[in-house]
Amino acid sequence: MNKDILKRLFRSIDGKPDDDIVKVAYDIVKDEENKGHHLLSKQLKAILDQNVTTSKKLDNQLKDIFSISNNRLSKSKSFPLAVQIPREELRHHMVLSDDIENKFLLIEKEYVARERLAHFGLKPKQKILFYGPSGCGKSMGAERLAWNIGLPFYKVRFEAVISSFLGESLSNLKKLFDSINDFPCVLLLDEFDIIAKSRNYGQDVGEMHRLVNMVLFLLEEYKAPGLLIATTNLETSLDKAVFRRFDEVLEVKKPEEKEIYTLLKMTLSATKVSKEVNLKDYSKKLLGFSSAEIVKIAENASKLSVINNIEIINKIHLDTIIKEFARFNNNQ
Repeated sequence: MNKDILKRLFRSIDGKPDDDIVKVAYDIVKDEENKGHHLLSKQLKAILDQNVTTSKKLDNQLKDIFSISNNRLSKSKSFPLAVQIPREELRHHMVLSDDIENKFLLIEKEYVARERLAHFGLKPKQKILFYGPSGCGKSMGAERLAWNIGLPFYKVRFEAVISSFLGESLSNLKKLFDSINDFPCVLLLDEFDIIAKSRNYGQDVGEMHRLVNMVLFLLEEYKAPGLLIATTNLETSLDKAVFRRFDEVLEVKKPEEKEIYTLLKMTLSATKVSKEVNLKDYSKKLLGFSSAEIVKIAENASKLSVINNIEIINKIHLDTIIKEFARFNNNQ
């Protein structure tokens, strides 16, 4: 292989010593040495050693942020500012309206095409705000994006970020953002209103001002290689200046009849359903329920049929569960 192509290839390698791609690269170095290409093998080894060292350094840096941070929160424990959700645990099967699904797809396509966009002086959407009712898939949407574009997924722990010590919350927040400057990942700020409430809200105006100002600054300066996803079901409580800092502000609504029908059909697919159960009729009956509630209703109806030793879900099962959910919602 041409030596210039080999060097370019080696510069693109990024990993740990025990990664397969790194092991293969070191084998190539040995092979070039055995062929008598001493100068080339030294150059390739130097490039590879540098990449592995940099990756190791970054990995240790991330451990400081995502594993053992903010010792002052507890004398006996240390809390990570963010935790990683393993890829195999990411929820990525979503039922969305065509409009919302297309917007999700566009975010994914733009990120995948980020290098081509850069040639034209364009940038993909990287700072996304999801808002809408609880249980409609905002957090799941962040996980789905991470799954589809192949990035590691981290969820911020606000109980570790927010401190009772004056100024430490600001320091933790900045430390968190600094840690992902060179690390491609999806970082989820779930219940974003915790740190981005309107500066006119509450009594502790001075501290709230400082925290929100820091959030605004960090969002404005965000140039990390991954995605930043914030979610809230209290969008009216957010500081107005926050919205324009995001590349995309997307409302995730309660499902309509079409999506409800799909959710019911998917959730009940492993169980026999009586012919008297018309899922289209139930799709109309369940309008106003969140996606999470609809899935739970279908699951509970399945459980009810199993514990009653009935191998088929009938109307009584579904109606009983729906009444329980409706009663709970009315009492809230």
